[in-house]
Amino acid sequence: MSAEHAIRAEFRGRLGAFELDASFSAPAKGVTALFGPSGCGKTTVLRCIAGLNRLAEGFCEIDGQVWQDGERIFLPTHKRPLGYVFQEASLFPHLSVRKNLMFGAPRGERRRKAVAFDEVVDLLGVTPLLDRSPRNLSGGERQRVAIGRALLSQPKLLLMDEPLAALDRTSKGEILPFLERLRDRLSLPIVYITHDISEVERLADQVVLMQAGRVGAAGPLADVQSDPSLPLATARDAAVTLEARVEAYDAPYGLLTLAVPGGRFAEPAAPAPIGERRRIRIVARDVSLARERPGPSSILNILPARIVSIRQIDSNEIVASLALGEEGAGARLLARVTRKSWDALELAPGARAYAQVKAVALGPQGDNASD
Repeated sequence: MSAEHAIRAEFRGRLGAFELDASFSAPAKGVTALFGPSGCGKTTVLRCIAGLNRLAEGFCEIDGQVWQDGERIFLPTHKRPLGYVFQEASLFPHLSVRKNLMFGAPRGERRRKAVAFDEVVDLLGVTPLLDRSPRNLSGGERQRVAIGRALLSQPKLLLMDEPLAALDRTSKGEILPFLERLRDRLSLPIVYITHDISEVERLADQVVLMQAGRVGAAGPLADVQSDPSLPLATARDAAVTLEARVEAYDAPYGLLTLAVPGGRFAEPAAPAPIGERRRIRIVARDVSLARERPGPSSILNILPARIVSIRQIDSNEIVASLALGEEGAGARLLARVTRKSWDALELAPGARAYAQVKAVALGPQGDNASD
């Protein structure tokens, strides 16, 4: 990953009673989620990236442009080409939605046309709201306008600090599809803070796990999810999110065939264009293991795999990371099984097995194009 196409952040120091020692790198595209419990330092890292907090031992480089290098270089916030979306929309109540959107747009020589006004209002579905007052908007609508205002500042990086935290469940469900559209249609890197794993699974391409001011792990979402040494794999609702490609549709039975490296899944679903990319989520508890290929079964998805690594959760259960394919070179899944079953099957890292996947959760159909 070259510096010209990466986000690199390293911040060390003390802010009051809080000590931060966090560093990570991620591609300068897609959504990088900072995930962890409240108080772990996620917002502090975001504020350091934005230049709102300054630590002497800090380094920040965005797509080849250095924003901070210790005390030698420090670009003030107003000179950093970024957009910042907070938990609360904080719109100007005396301005219309249109004027709120245009408030941060650069003028004169600084004006660029990377993201056009019409494109933003279309992406966020706010065209019918342009002449309204913010007072007459729902929480989800206000937050969409706040995101649009940040995008129209023509940033190189979009920072989002728990943008759904202040919304009720209905409003969250309303706004998530628009965030997916931003991810899929704009070539703009997004650093996204949340403590809600469902948002990470639905939106993130990369994830940075934080705990007590430090980075515990960072990497592609599926890699971090499927590593038994990390806390996501041992959670009760542990799952792996994979990028799949629509390969076929069986109209008589209403089944989509979704291909991932090393295997294919059949899932009841509406028709979808061949080649379309869809996210699938497979819960560890929905994956059982067999040493030999099972006979006829109601389970549609039985895939050969190899056991990569394991972790004993307690005296009763084990979580195993599986790599799909006969040679174990494909996508990773998790399986959560009882220790009794594990011992009875004489399973171990490196062993071949068959993953019986009882359920596959298919993400919403988007407008991401096929390759």
